[in-house]
This record gives sequence, structure tokens and C-alpha cells, in this order.
Amino acid sequence: MIITKQKSLEEIRKMLAGYGKILILGCGTCATVCFAGGEREVAILASSLRMAEKINGKKKTFFEHTVKRQCDWEFLDEIAEKVKAADVVLSLSCGVGVQAIAERFPNSRVLPGIDTCFLGLTAEPGIWSERCDACGHCLVHETGGICPIARCAKGLFNGPCGGSVAGKCEISPDVPCAWQLIIDHLAALGQLDKLEVIQPPKDWRTSHSGGPRKIVSPVREESGEK
Repeated sequence: MIITKQKSLEEIRKMLAGYGKILILGCGTCATVCFAGGEREVAILASSLRMAEKINGKKKTFFEHTVKRQCDWEFLDEIAEKVKAADVVLSLSCGVGVQAIAERFPNSRVLPGIDTCFLGLTAEPGIWSERCDACGHCLVHETGGICPIARCAKGLFNGPCGGSVAGKCEISPDVPCAWQLIIDHLAALGQLDKLEVIQPPKDWRTSHSGGPRKIVSPVREESGEK
């Protein structure tokens, strides 16, 4: 899941300075699960902004709407008239959603109301932990199902580094050493022999280092579409 968090009210108000009619647009998937940009958060933010602007004697109009997914154009078509009627769209979606709106409605101004943080899972209710760096070539089958790129502070492919203490990373006693987790898990699986194999340098062309990425589904490939 894409983990996001809402920007501060102060930062949002600063971005909205000079705009009179504002569409606050929520996203019904990842941002909703993260309590950052769902229908509830849209309503709370709109209420807070209305109150803040009223106190400051400024006249602004806030419209509220939430689509199922901002990252798919088919769900953006339904808000075409709302976008056209607004001076600016405040998107409560990940960076993909913000850019999707800007691309779908090139004559409209779009602002990010939340920050995109990482790919993660729910560790506890309301707490999310990073688990994937989206590098484009998953190798966790060699590391006991634990990603050394996302979870090791140094992104080591052949660890541990020797800086951990009592199973904790040297950067913080609150951060588990990823390679200690890998060793423990491989031991439990009876696969410690995997650590004897030196992993070669990773081909980072599958990551963002290779430039903006694009994936064509097998169905499209079979049909000859591009």
C-alpha cells in the first residue's frame, strides 16, 4: 500500500493563498486507509480551512468530493465539471493521483495536500512501516522474505554490516537490524546456507535509476497493443 500523511494546515493554507474557489478532492483507496485523504479527512480539512479563513476575514469557497481512485482517469472523468468550476484542486492523494489530475485536466491548477512517504504495511492500527522500495526486481526469496533494500538503513545486499547491537540498527535502538531479521528467519526455515552465496551487484535499471518506468500487461502484449 502507498503510505501517505496529510500536510500541516499551515502549509496547505500557504499553498491556497490567492485562490477563491477550492475543490478538495479525496481518494478512496490508499489515502483513505492511511487516514490522510478519504471522505472523512476531506470533510475535516474543509471544515478547518473554512474556520481558519473566516477568522482571518477572507472569503473562500471550498467544495468537497472523493473519488474511488485518483490514479485512474476513468474515475476522474466524473469530476470534470467540478474541476472546471474551481480555481484550484487540492488533491488528497499520493503523488500519482496529483499528477493524474494535472495530466487529465491540463488547464487546471492542482496542489498536493498530502505527502507520499513509502510502500508499507499496517504494523498496528494507525501505524505503518516501510517494506518495499519498488526497485523493480524482487529478491526477497534470497533473504527470507525480508527486503534488505527497504529495511536495511544501508541497503546492503550482503550483510550484516557489523554496526548492529543486540539485534538493533546502529541508527536507532528502535529500529530492528534488517539483516538480523533475515538471519533469524533463514535459520527458522533451515536455509542459512543462502547466506554463503554472495549476491552480485544489483541491476538498478529496473528501479527509478533507469528513468521513469512503464509496464505493459501480458494481455496487451498478446493482443499486439502498445
